[in-house]
This record gives sequence, C-alpha cells and structure tokens, in this order.
Amino acid sequence: MGVRKRERAEQIKEAKKQVAFAKLNNCPTSPRKMRLMADLVRGEKVEKALHILKFSKKESSIRLEKLLLSAIANWQAKNEDANLEEAELFVKEIRVDGGSMLKRLRPAPQGRAHRIRKRSNHVTLVLGANNNTQS
Repeated sequence: MGVRKRERAEQIKEAKKQVAFAKLNNCPTSPRKMRLMADLVRGEKVEKALHILKFSKKESSIRLEKLLLSAIANWQAKNEDANLEEAELFVKEIRVDGGSMLKRLRPAPQGRAHRIRKRSNHVTLVLGANNNTQS
C-alpha cells in the first residue's frame, strides 16, 4: 500500500510540472470585453497566442499578453531543465470571471440619478504541455 501511494504521489507531481498558471485579479475592464480576447487565444499554442495578443488593437490584449508571459515564466520556474520550444506549451484553460464593481451616481434630469457600474474582472490562465518531457 505504501509503495502505491508513493508511486501515485510521484505521478501527480510529474503531472503538476506539466501545468502552470497565472492569475490577474481586479483588472479594471468589463468581463465582456476581456472575454472577447480570451476566446481568441483559448486552446492556441503559446507562440500563436502571443502573436494574436501583440497585434490586436484592444486594450485588454495588452493585459492578457502580460498575463501569458507571466504564466510562461511560472512554467519555466517549475521546469528549469526543460526546453520551452520542445515542451509545446498551449493555453489549456482561460477563465474570465466578474470582479468587484465600483458603483457611482450620475446626475439625471428632473432631480433623478442614474447608477453607473464600473466593472472589473478576474482572469485565470492555465498552460499545459503537449509532450512528456521526462529525462
């Protein structure tokens, strides 16, 4: 029983080495606008995703590009001996959730007030490696 547990723990440890993630919290962009860019890079290889984000005109692409570079750096920190090109990293999962809202009031005619909701979001990006880089 002890040997099996140890083998299973080693398998889980190897599987965790193949995955790296990065989070971006309280980004002051609406989740709807951020999801437009997230949908473009979901499932793509890292090199292609970086090119898509670099040449997009949307503001959210700049933030996602930095987040993707951070996830790549996290993967490299986990796998110091592995080669980035051979690993064939891809965007395994990218999730955009709504964050906190800043609520403001804008004056309206006849003594009324309209509520303005300044939205923010949380982005979670998970990278996966296609091949098993075992020594």
